[in-house]
Amino acid sequence: MKHIRLLAGAALAFTSAWALAQNAPESLLPPGFDEPVSQPAPAPAAPAPVQRPADNAPRPAAPSSDAQPIAGTATGSEVPAGVQPDNEAFKAIEHLSLEEIEKLTPEELQEALGVTPEFDIPPAARRSMRRVGIIDDSEGGMRAGGFTNQNVSLVKAALDGNRGQLVSRWGHVLLRRVLASRLDAPRGMNPADFAAMRAALLNRMGEGDAARALVQDVDTGNYTPRLVDAAFDAYVATADFTGICPAAFLHGGMRKDPKWEVAGEICRAFRGDGNTALARLDQALSRETMPRIDVLLAQKYAGAAGKARRAVTIEWDDVTDMTPWRYALTIAVGLEPPKSLMNGASPRYDYMTATAPMLGLERRAAAADRAGGAGVLSSRAMVDLYSQIYADSDVTSTWADRAELLRDAYLGADPQARLSAMHELWDGAAGNQQRYSRQVLTAYAAARFPAEPEFADDAPGLIASMLTAGLDRNALRWASVAEVGSESWGLLVLAAPSRSTEVETDALDSFIDGDRSEERRKSAFLVAGLAGLGRISEGARGNLARRLEIDLGSQTRWTRMIDKAAEVRNPGLVALLAGLGMQGEDWSKMTPRYLYHIVSALRRVGLGAEARLIAAEAVARG
Repeated sequence: MKHIRLLAGAALAFTSAWALAQNAPESLLPPGFDEPVSQPAPAPAAPAPVQRPADNAPRPAAPSSDAQPIAGTATGSEVPAGVQPDNEAFKAIEHLSLEEIEKLTPEELQEALGVTPEFDIPPAARRSMRRVGIIDDSEGGMRAGGFTNQNVSLVKAALDGNRGQLVSRWGHVLLRRVLASRLDAPRGMNPADFAAMRAALLNRMGEGDAARALVQDVDTGNYTPRLVDAAFDAYVATADFTGICPAAFLHGGMRKDPKWEVAGEICRAFRGDGNTALARLDQALSRETMPRIDVLLAQKYAGAAGKARRAVTIEWDDVTDMTPWRYALTIAVGLEPPKSLMNGASPRYDYMTATAPMLGLERRAAAADRAGGAGVLSSRAMVDLYSQIYADSDVTSTWADRAELLRDAYLGADPQARLSAMHELWDGAAGNQQRYSRQVLTAYAAARFPAEPEFADDAPGLIASMLTAGLDRNALRWASVAEVGSESWGLLVLAAPSRSTEVETDALDSFIDGDRSEERRKSAFLVAGLAGLGRISEGARGNLARRLEIDLGSQTRWTRMIDKAAEVRNPGLVALLAGLGMQGEDWSKMTPRYLYHIVSALRRVGLGAEARLIAAEAVARG
């Protein structure tokens, strides 16, 4: 009886603690194919408190709330919301002594008493699952209902079938925009799983920050196993291992793999139970459930919490490869992985490095040479990074010299000095991808450069640089300088926002005659892009295609799907399918036929700017 009374007291104390926790302030975390269905007409929206500038009149509708409705509210009950007590659980621990109960972890005691929480957010603060995302349509995102009536299998295939690496920088930017939009899930698909598929693709694209923000838009209590996996990968990609802790505490049973268990011990350490966490990590090390280096890095990370600090020596001698988990823990604890492991590694590590705030400026700048060209970093972000390098007197390496060159590209004494600085930045790159990233860096400097005939030979590089940042109107200043049939002319006829007449065949013949690219790829992309934009006639398209020995008219399952999606005016689905068709390491993997269908479909659904920039990028990088 004494044990029973003591157990009852312990349970009462535990339940009271949960009640207090429910009233605590909210925690603020840091930052197959069927026919597509035509988009439904936009449903009337509830009038907002403040009318948008674009609205001319209010649109009456039944008021709605984004707050999740509460099915029932307990009255007169001392059981906290979201907790399901099981009185039978008391019998399971009656045989335990107080000492044994004290050794139980909080999670084990919760499970034994049947008070495992389902939510970590008070009922009034929970968010609706009706619409999940980061960017609203008023902020440049896609329309929320664009996928509502789409076939679930089609959407799933377009998301899961994309490996994440795209040949086009502008294709990457467009796909990221779609995935991050605030969207309703397709009917028949769990909204949490829809968010998980989008976040998983963002992770594969190297967009860890966007993926993390997306999963954070879903209350942890609503996570499904698939969303737990996507969230875990997003927090690893951002080296934010404590960010996964709410999911680890609420949904610890959804995964049983070693990484998940080790992550749970890291969370335990940062919750204040460092001794137990390190002891369990020691057990994982002795059991060899995962590579030794991974557990040691986890111990070093967990050891930073509380008073249970210990020295952990990290040795790389027997390590032969790099993994996202390993790399994220390495940079999170302030170490630098061996260069031998990073040589030839996946670009995803550069994308992680370029956006990691805990790393030094030089390492981030080196990674930006790949992240910029891929679309992970914008031109402004790269300029900001180089500006920090320029302002930091402690940086004395070649990156300081490059920051000086960027300044000269903007503020050189004369145009020739500015042009020389840009050329030195471009020509100092290690490869084509790095060179294109440097052109992203100099986009705004190129836009300030005077369009003079004496610099006509340098115009292709300057125009390509401007177009990396979407500065098409600045680029068009060179129209009077560019010789008809030159590469500069080819870029401008694609990038121009509008054109009153069709492009003449003679000019295209001149472009083809002067094309020195491999297999005349630039010419093939130019013809495909102009055909997709509707800027050459059907007859000219056929004649030029025969001359270049390319086929723009044949159909595949993918081309039929993207054409049908364009026919029913669904920009979100077109963008997803365009991303599917742009997979590859570089532009040699893109075919003129696919480029034609992508550009044409984007133009027809109102994404003409993206269509023009993708077409121009193809010629610049072909």
